[in-house]
Amino acid sequence: MASINKKKIALAEKYKQEKLRNKAMNLGVTIKSPETVFLSEDTKFGKNVVINPYVVIGKKTKIGNNVEILSFTHIENATLESDVNVGPFSRIRPGSVLSKGSRVGNFVEIKKSKIGRNSKINHLSYVGDANLGKNVNVGAGTITCNYDGKKKNKTKIMDGAFIGSNTALIA
Repeated sequence: MASINKKKIALAEKYKQEKLRNKAMNLGVTIKSPETVFLSEDTKFGKNVVINPYVVIGKKTKIGNNVEILSFTHIENATLESDVNVGPFSRIRPGSVLSKGSRVGNFVEIKKSKIGRNSKINHLSYVGDANLGKNVNVGAGTITCNYDGKKKNKTKIMDGAFIGSNTALIA
């Protein structure tokens, strides 16, 4: 009996996802491999959005114009402004804002942070509880260390900063 209910739930989810993908594509979103993409009912899409295979977009996500989301990316409760590029293998966690023209690359995780206009975090980095200015370049292997054992602190990186590879930024 339980397996029948699980099958019904799975079929209902499959139908719901097909409906959400079709709705997005009818709005002009390009989904390159629709059966591999999972969307939330409340996602807002701009124009000229391209979603590559194996992407999950969770609740409370806003995606601006001219955005490309590369494969194996998970986004939830975040805002991607216009001209943003994300992925592959990226995770954009709740409370994150990727400003216009920013780039978040492969194996990058962003949590509760604002990434400034035209800033880049290209690979292998964790940025959490941070505020990056405009035109910041974050090198590979960079992490923000914001927890001091008692409270979380905000990391602030000013406009135009260049952060070298393998760096731990302590708030």
